[in-house]
Amino acid sequence: MKMKDKILGEERRSLLLDRLINAEGPITGGELATLANVSRQVIVQDISLLKAKNHPIMATSQGYVYLNKEANEQKLHERIIACSHNPERTEEELTILVDHGVFIKDVIVEHPVYGDLTASIMVGNRNDVKEFMKKINQHNAAYLSQLTEGLHLHTLQADTSEKLDLACEELSKAGFLVKE
Repeated sequence: MKMKDKILGEERRSLLLDRLINAEGPITGGELATLANVSRQVIVQDISLLKAKNHPIMATSQGYVYLNKEANEQKLHERIIACSHNPERTEEELTILVDHGVFIKDVIVEHPVYGDLTASIMVGNRNDVKEFMKKINQHNAAYLSQLTEGLHLHTLQADTSEKLDLACEELSKAGFLVKE
C-alpha cells in the first residue's frame, strides 16, 4: 500500500472548501486532516485563511460548518433568551429546547473585560445534545456561563414562532428563564 501524499497549499484549501460546502453536517478537524494527510494544526490554519477570504465557515462543538446562503435564507424564526442555571442543568435545558423542535445556535455571556463572548453550540436534536455534553466532559471544559454565575443568553431558531413560544414556556416552568 502506497503512503498517501500530503495535499499542499491552495489545492488543499480548495479541497477543504469543497468538502465543507457539500457536507450534510459538521466535519471535524481530524476528519479534514485525514482527508488532506496533514496535521490538525494545519487544518486550523487553513480554516483561518479561508475565513480571512470571507468564506462563512463556523467552528462548532461538532466540527466545521460552511454556512451556505440557501440555508441562511430559510424563513427561520429567531429569538434570544436569557437563562440562568448551574452547570449540572445544562443537558436538561438543551433537551427541553430540542424536544420542542428548537435549534440552539449559540451561547452568549457578558465578560467584564472582553464584553460579549459568543460561542457556537449548533445543537438541534437529542443526539447533538449528547455529543455536546460528551465533548464538555471529555475535555473537562468549563461552560461559558460559569464566568457569569450561570447567567447566559441563547440564540434560538425554529421554523415557527409557536415552537419558540412553547419551548420558552417550558423553560420558564423549569426555572431556566430569567424573569424581567
